[in-house]
Amino acid sequence: MSRYFVNADQIEDKRIRIFGEDYQHLKKVLRAVKGDIITVCCEGCDYTAEIDDIGNDYIGTIIKATDRNKTEPPVKVTLFQGLPKADKMELIVQKCIELGVTEIVPVMTERSISKINADKDAKNKVSRWQKIALEAAKQCNRGIVPMIGMPVKFLDALNLAADKDLSIIPYEKESAVSFKDIASGCSNITTASIFIGPEGGFTEQEIEESEAVGIRKITLGPRILRTETAGMVALSLMMYELGDVSNGRT
Repeated sequence: MSRYFVNADQIEDKRIRIFGEDYQHLKKVLRAVKGDIITVCCEGCDYTAEIDDIGNDYIGTIIKATDRNKTEPPVKVTLFQGLPKADKMELIVQKCIELGVTEIVPVMTERSISKINADKDAKNKVSRWQKIALEAAKQCNRGIVPMIGMPVKFLDALNLAADKDLSIIPYEKESAVSFKDIASGCSNITTASIFIGPEGGFTEQEIEESEAVGIRKITLGPRILRTETAGMVALSLMMYELGDVSNGRT
């Protein structure tokens, strides 16, 4: 069944209106007609809706059923991703959304090869990544579209993580502490963050700065992982230990 995301102001009196690209997709690609049933998502709710009105720039539906989305993990995870080069960020956005991330914030670190030199460039890149986020959320039946933040400096990222219940930073020089070790002593975790370095990794100073504000170093194993792999692995471990992957905790 087709799945579409809307804003809360598009829902009123048990009706939902769909505009923009989704309207174009329904009308011109799917050739939608009155009576078709679609799934419409808003803020973690799934609405089963029947198309009953097709206008010049909108499609109107009537809500037939409302259910709380069951695919959102119990832990809201923010990924602070050191800016990678080329198109690696697109892969990271797509796959981490499939794995359950709530938000992704690009981070400019000391060793970031990729540079965003102008506000317009940043907005264009984030807009592109947000579109990828939307398509990934549709594909894997998410209840929300995870947000892609504007790029921030490393110290600003540390400040953004300050209110999280738990924050981790995988580091190649850490060999003793795994995420499982940390998770075994945690309870009632509802928000978390993961810091992933760019291709060159974090500097020792950045690791020291992160530890100073309570972010905990972990190992992801004996092998050095690429930046586009490390976030997926760390997120998978977190979802297994704290999230919604079947392991007897939830």
